[in-house]
Amino acid sequence: MFSIEKVKGKLPVAITIAGSDSGGGAGIQADLKTFAALGVHGTTAITSITAQNTCLVMAVEDLKPEIIREQIEAVAEDLGIDAGKTGMLHTEEIIKTVSSEVSKYRFPLVVDPVMIAKSGVALSKPEAMDALENYLLPKATVITPNRFEAQKLADINIKNLKDAEVAAKKISEMGPKAVVIKGGHLEGNDAIDLLYYGGKFKTFSAPRLDVKTTHGTGCSFSAAIAAELAKKTDVLVAVEKAKEIVTLGIRFGLEIGKGYGPVNPMAHLYRESSRYNVLMNLEKARALLETTPEVAMLVPEVGMNIAMAIPYAESIDDVAAIEGRIVKTCKGARAAGNPKFGCSSHLARYLLEIVKHDKKKMVAINLKFSDDVLKTLEKWGLTISFYDRKKEPEEIKKVDRMTVPWGVKEVIKKVGKVPDVIYHRGDVGKEPMIVILGKQACDLAKLTVQLAREIEKK
Repeated sequence: MFSIEKVKGKLPVAITIAGSDSGGGAGIQADLKTFAALGVHGTTAITSITAQNTCLVMAVEDLKPEIIREQIEAVAEDLGIDAGKTGMLHTEEIIKTVSSEVSKYRFPLVVDPVMIAKSGVALSKPEAMDALENYLLPKATVITPNRFEAQKLADINIKNLKDAEVAAKKISEMGPKAVVIKGGHLEGNDAIDLLYYGGKFKTFSAPRLDVKTTHGTGCSFSAAIAAELAKKTDVLVAVEKAKEIVTLGIRFGLEIGKGYGPVNPMAHLYRESSRYNVLMNLEKARALLETTPEVAMLVPEVGMNIAMAIPYAESIDDVAAIEGRIVKTCKGARAAGNPKFGCSSHLARYLLEIVKHDKKKMVAINLKFSDDVLKTLEKWGLTISFYDRKKEPEEIKKVDRMTVPWGVKEVIKKVGKVPDVIYHRGDVGKEPMIVILGKQACDLAKLTVQLAREIEKK
């Protein structure tokens, strides 16, 4: 669970010394979100103001070096700085100023050598390159160049991991204790980041995601490392944590704007903070189902369950349901256990596939198959679709737990979107079933109660 961690009896403080992104996707805006997601208080020293969005950088205005110095000093003298990171340092004068302040306050520093925006606009002047190498890198704890930045710094062409290893060693000779060459621009099915630290190499791999929500990934990555360093985390663990945060942030990035949408560093925080609310929502839904005797008629032979996913769910452990299911008794429907995460693989598989296509449908309940139920739901205006388990391809049947994901894809093909209701008429040894999808467990429970009472009248 998310928690505020403390260092030496106080909340860890990190500073981002970087440019401002008016589109909110990169720069100090991305850094502050990342700090907050990792339980660190974020402070800023703005170096430049940019007019940019998801498509391009339209203008850059640098702040005077003296103002940058005073921002760092104001934070350090009052709050203290446990770690910092740099982003856009546009000029030689700005780099020299930042280097001087880092020397003065001696905090661990992560250098993100921002050189070119995703749109192709230069974010550092040519003469700033020498200043970066001569003044800032000797004071860096970690430097996080991408492939192109590493090529410039090491003056070699990087085509693969072996080349990256050579480059990392050369860059380390400029002073930083650790070098991370990010693998987002290297070829391959996986995005592999290479860490060179303490004379050893370590790789961090994640599946390459085919998405356009990558604006600000470098900022968030370096900010996550800085946040962990502020909490006194070892460099290797800090890089590993940053990789997890950014991978999740890309996968559940914000699909806004006409260009490359922002990475979502808050995805990690939203996931963890939502777990309590999911359990409480399911608890209310369970109580409503148990206090309505008519619901018992909708309980299948295998039992009923209602499941709810947290935002950005990735695995069965991100989906909560009623442990032991809901069973039919002489007194009505009764839950065998309490709401719990990871206890319903069947409905969880529905939701994990559904949220890939519709993030709003986060709840599912399974009901006994009935044509009367389907007719009532259709009369209420719900979108209904089905799949035929008898037509399931043999190669799918051979793979454990692939029937539901296959079925979900089939129902979406039929109606061109995620339906409100999915059903199948069973197969050998498989009970026919109806699954209703929704946004909140309580609302789905109310709909189920209304449905049971409607069917009871017939």
